[in-house]
Amino acid sequence: MTELEKKSMYVEQTPETLEIDPNKNFDDDGRVKRTGTLVTASAHIITAVIGSGVLSLAWAISQLGWVAGPAVLVAFSFITYFTSTLLADSYRSPGPVHGNRNYTYMDVVRSHLGGGKVQLCGLAQYGNLIGVTIGYTITASISMVAVERSNCYHKHGHHVTCSISNYPYMIIFAVIQIILSQIPNFHELSWLSIVAAVMSFAYSSIGLGLSIAKVAGGGRVRTSLTGVTVGVDVSGSEKVWKSFQAIGDIAFAYAYSTVLIEIQDTLKSPPPENKVMKKASLIGVSTTTMFYILCGCVGYAAFGNKAPGNFLTGFGFYEPFWLIDFANVCIAIHLIGAYQVFAQPIFGYVEKRCSQKWPENKFIGTEHAIDVPLCGSWYINLFRLLWRTVYVIVTAVIAMIFPFFNDFLGLIGAASFYPLTVYFPIEMHIAQAKIPKYSFTWIWLKILSWACLIVSLVAAAGSIQGLAHDVKKYKPFETQ
Repeated sequence: MTELEKKSMYVEQTPETLEIDPNKNFDDDGRVKRTGTLVTASAHIITAVIGSGVLSLAWAISQLGWVAGPAVLVAFSFITYFTSTLLADSYRSPGPVHGNRNYTYMDVVRSHLGGGKVQLCGLAQYGNLIGVTIGYTITASISMVAVERSNCYHKHGHHVTCSISNYPYMIIFAVIQIILSQIPNFHELSWLSIVAAVMSFAYSSIGLGLSIAKVAGGGRVRTSLTGVTVGVDVSGSEKVWKSFQAIGDIAFAYAYSTVLIEIQDTLKSPPPENKVMKKASLIGVSTTTMFYILCGCVGYAAFGNKAPGNFLTGFGFYEPFWLIDFANVCIAIHLIGAYQVFAQPIFGYVEKRCSQKWPENKFIGTEHAIDVPLCGSWYINLFRLLWRTVYVIVTAVIAMIFPFFNDFLGLIGAASFYPLTVYFPIEMHIAQAKIPKYSFTWIWLKILSWACLIVSLVAAAGSIQGLAHDVKKYKPFETQ
């Protein structure tokens, strides 16, 4: 076994490193040359965006109705795309094309805004990323349990309870993530994102197809322009709280701003990264919006006001059981990849800070080369192995304590949507473009920002109320 001093993408390359390895290609800032393209960036975005959120959209539209439901979906898609273009331009500073690169969201905020906003960004971004990895652990385990329950219903009938604990499947998911977490950085993650993106299209298409078949097969379901009916389906207060929660679910369904900068940092240049990222964002957001509207609206048409919170794992469908099993396996595989897309920025941030604080520490900086038959050399860093393993275990334990799917989704979406998708991109665009205060552009950007803050607050309130309600009725050995 040999030891190499090999720096990751998050640590500055020194001139000495360049002299030691003259055969490698490097970018102008001394880092290893990037190889990302429009295809890989689009795959990362689709993996991040088309996630577990699509499965709750039929429920969300059932709370809001035929008018407000699709309108909120389209509104969030436009807002997300617009602010993602502003964020893409902020990647380099001071100029969007020829300025200095910023490698993380915090670096971008530091370059354009500075001050206490950097710490606020870090708290919002990494808090959100941690929340997403917990949420994906919950959702993946629910999908795995759904496979077993589907087989149970098929064998014993739909009247059987088939109560199965999520905990063993959370442990299985965590073991898989411990292994995959040894992938060093975002640059080496593109293959996993492509697989995950294919899986997301697969289960979304299956859910859509089953919903279309249910609609075509007849059967009366109640739908309305305003969603669930007060006095029939819900009480007045439940209607308000669940509508707020539904808005949070939709907000979460578009959340990828937390990893946009890290995705953009994988793109090779030329062409300019901001132009490629804008195209990738357009592809990602337009593709997912089409799927969301189809899955949400057709799902609502199929189930009406009784739409389940997750129409594949909530057993809106029982047959064909093998197809539902396959769809749930696709969900689990997709979430395995999506977990890594959201976890890699956390891993990189902690490893970068530790390398800067203890630059001479060999436990942190040394890579051990191991020859793997048929695969060449594989590099193991003991600090990376230990810390990433601990992180995965901690998120799995938290997921076991709070396995409440819909409410957890809404809370994550509401908490992160405003600061990371709206506030920081708008503020950085104003600073970068030097937009005059109280000008027309400045005023309408501020109106958009404040409107989104109000949306985030009401969505967070709905999700907190839903979580409190679920905590009271939670039974640990029943699938949520």
